[in-house]
Amino acid sequence: MEPRTPGDRTTTDATGTAGAVRLSPSAHVDTFTRDHLPPPDQWPDLRFELPGLCYPDRLNCAVELLDRTVERFGAGRPVFRTGSGAVWTYGQLLDRVDRIAHVLTRELDVVPGNRVLLRGPTTPWLAACWLAVLKAGAVAVTVPARQRPRELRTVCGIARATHALCDSRSVDDLLTAGIDGLRVTTYGGDVPDDLLLRITGAPPEPYAPAGTAADDVALIAFTSGTTGRPKGCLHFHRDVLAIADTFSAHVLRPRADDVFAGSPPLGFTFGLGGLVVFPMRAGASALLLEQAGPRQLLPAIAEHRVSVLFTAPTAYRAMLHGLDAHDTGSLRRCVSAGENLPAATWHAWHERTGLRIINGIGATELLHIFVSAADEHARPGATGLPVPGWEARVVDDSGVPVPDGRPGLLAVRGPVGCRYLADPRQREYVRDGWNLTGDTYVRDPDGYFRYVARADDMIISAGYNIAGPEVEEALLRHPDVLETAVVGHPDEARGQVAVAYAVLRPGARRDAEALRAFLESELTPYKCPRRIVFLDALPRTATGKLQRFRLRATAGGPAADGTSVPGDGARGPREGQ
Repeated sequence: MEPRTPGDRTTTDATGTAGAVRLSPSAHVDTFTRDHLPPPDQWPDLRFELPGLCYPDRLNCAVELLDRTVERFGAGRPVFRTGSGAVWTYGQLLDRVDRIAHVLTRELDVVPGNRVLLRGPTTPWLAACWLAVLKAGAVAVTVPARQRPRELRTVCGIARATHALCDSRSVDDLLTAGIDGLRVTTYGGDVPDDLLLRITGAPPEPYAPAGTAADDVALIAFTSGTTGRPKGCLHFHRDVLAIADTFSAHVLRPRADDVFAGSPPLGFTFGLGGLVVFPMRAGASALLLEQAGPRQLLPAIAEHRVSVLFTAPTAYRAMLHGLDAHDTGSLRRCVSAGENLPAATWHAWHERTGLRIINGIGATELLHIFVSAADEHARPGATGLPVPGWEARVVDDSGVPVPDGRPGLLAVRGPVGCRYLADPRQREYVRDGWNLTGDTYVRDPDGYFRYVARADDMIISAGYNIAGPEVEEALLRHPDVLETAVVGHPDEARGQVAVAYAVLRPGARRDAEALRAFLESELTPYKCPRRIVFLDALPRTATGKLQRFRLRATAGGPAADGTSVPGDGARGPREGQ
């Protein structure tokens, strides 16, 4: 082993051998992502000791998920189902993915390393586009279908996206964004150059996949930063397989006859793993629903005999009220993530269904779940144990482990690590080789990890991460708003709700509905505050620092000037996403 210098980061393989980070030769012609990886001394340590995590140097995760699964299980197995009853087999998916990849490289001039924005509702075609982009060696940038033009401009600017594949129903905001240099191709429409029309003329022969390196970037996943500017998380081809070969293989333990379903869209890594990567790695199938709130999930579970469910605690609580009206007997695994799972919700679900919810914590920076527990190891009120292949500990602000029972910052490391795209916040998330998730945890003496709170100002509502500063920035774009602050307030149904406090210019009318309408034109709907409170002034210290703790203590209560607080009529997101 080469000697390690103080700034090096290490990888440790299944033999226990440690070595400094060394990247393989890249297959990318467009080297933007490789060029903008964090410096090696800012990487977390990577752990590959678990059997099954020893990946070859050359690896294309789309080939592993699709072509290799066809080889193992045959082409006739179902892979994707829709709410309307349509069923795609693995063989049909393989043919369509290869045709899309041919169009990407032969007609749209996509080269390995180009960033391709993917936007649309959760459908088999969106999943097929994702696989085709990876198979062609490009980098997938999947975003929620309801992102607004300003958000799309920000994401495309950070990722330097060159191409976009967009559901024709979701293209208007993308075109309105007016992103320079972005070549937009729609699918599912009736225009002559629609992707689905193009692939009818594409060569029927198999597509020769790009010979990507295991450590070539496969996707950029965006997460909201607490400053409001999103962070692009760079994930490798091997990372996509690693989340399946750790959490899915060792905790979830899917079967080839499973039918997966859930509420998170593919623009979130919780949904990407639970609805595409995990079922395909196991040779199973997934029900892809465009509308997947609790009211849609319960009848879908009954109709399609769903056996594995991914959603947030909010949705499990909401579905309790409708269990008697629907047959959920096909369920055998229920996964909860996105926010803390209250023990009361766990017990209520278990009493009604006999199923133990698999609680878990994951992060976009680490792609999926890294602390969890299932079956007899599940403990209500606790998140669980480190997933096999991962390590976790609780540390103080200096990175020193704290004694069991004492709150501290959750630090984890494993086969996937945080790599922000050209972002100085890399130094905040990765310290001394560990990923600090921004969560306060307690480790019990027997090794279980219990959630305490977020360690930053991130608001987690119904499984969504909402960065208060991003909402504040949007509010301040309204000409009547002089000052604003957005904080989280506890909510029984959603865990937290975002509450906005606004100080208006003199003479402006206090019209909460008008402000909500403005915000809905600026932000994805789930980011819009559930309440807006008008104040004459924001609470500040003598030095002018905003006292957010005072706003949290009174969020949703009467405004400082005695006026009533607007009601909870904001049109929020579908529950459970």
